[in-house]
Amino acid sequence: MPPDHVHFNGSVNLADAGSVMREIASRVPSGLRRIPDGETGDRGGWTFFQLEKFLQLPWLVPARPLEAEVGYEQPPQLRLADGVDPAQVSWPDLGYAGAYLGSYAVFAALRGQGVIPAGVRFQVEYPTPLAPIGLHIVPEQQQALLGSYAQAMFADLGGLLSQIPHDQVAVQWDVAAEFFVLEEIAAPGGAQAFGAITAALARCIDQVPADVPAGLHLCYGDYGHQHFTQPESLALQVRVLNAVTAAARRPVSFVSFTVPQYQREKSYFAPLAQLTADQGTELNFALVPYHPAEQAPGTTRAQVQLIDAALAAGPGDRQGWGICTECGMGRADRDDIPALLDLHRQILAAR
Repeated sequence: MPPDHVHFNGSVNLADAGSVMREIASRVPSGLRRIPDGETGDRGGWTFFQLEKFLQLPWLVPARPLEAEVGYEQPPQLRLADGVDPAQVSWPDLGYAGAYLGSYAVFAALRGQGVIPAGVRFQVEYPTPLAPIGLHIVPEQQQALLGSYAQAMFADLGGLLSQIPHDQVAVQWDVAAEFFVLEEIAAPGGAQAFGAITAALARCIDQVPADVPAGLHLCYGDYGHQHFTQPESLALQVRVLNAVTAAARRPVSFVSFTVPQYQREKSYFAPLAQLTADQGTELNFALVPYHPAEQAPGTTRAQVQLIDAALAAGPGDRQGWGICTECGMGRADRDDIPALLDLHRQILAAR
């Protein structure tokens, strides 16, 4: 069965939430289930939005001199100031709830005007707690701060969901730092943390009330449209989803899988036959290439066929799946956004 809907992983390089929602709604008029605000403005740098909060805390200090220009190749890291007890720290307002409430007002207005179709939910995205801590706190102090930071993030999410009708919102957790660890990019031994990582992801899913869809974006990074490593297959992503599904107290509502735009090997998609996630879990695959001119002709059609075959070989009878980009579109050139959105519609139309 070919794809029947679209999914957006969050960031979109446009000026503001209104521009993002109008462009998505106009260029992808069918197959739209959720719509993000684009993570525009201060949130455009993903975890650097949190780094700015961290830098305002007197009890965190730079571990090395801060560079004028920062990036994910060597992200700025902080440490506890001398004499600070990590058990006594207090995190500031993390800022997500306030930003999303402003965007929800835009969403509600556009839906009232008929720009956004009825039934489409407002989608919010949070990094997992491990991402800002793992990127911006020195390794030897991460575990000491991760628990309290996670509580602050969960409180931010809870505050947000207390102010938005649950039938109008969906929550996505961005899972990138976890794959960085599991793929042992920085250090060996990360694969041994599989149980702890999937338990933490289940805890994230469980923070979302049962009447609000909760999803996972399984991500291999997008620094310069390059992954931190190219996944050899979907095997690890399937294992993670299966484990989180088994550990969580509520269902995983939707998930997006990373598929490199050149990938058309049967072995890459074959692990989908091992999916044990709930039949109701919505599956989305990154078949929308950032650089379609560089993709070999016929690749998308081949990917669709391979996904269908792998899913048919698995248990149950999964009905339909969706398409997305490999990560967000926050680091795509702004001039390329309209064509990328149009490509979602074109791939759906070719089914």
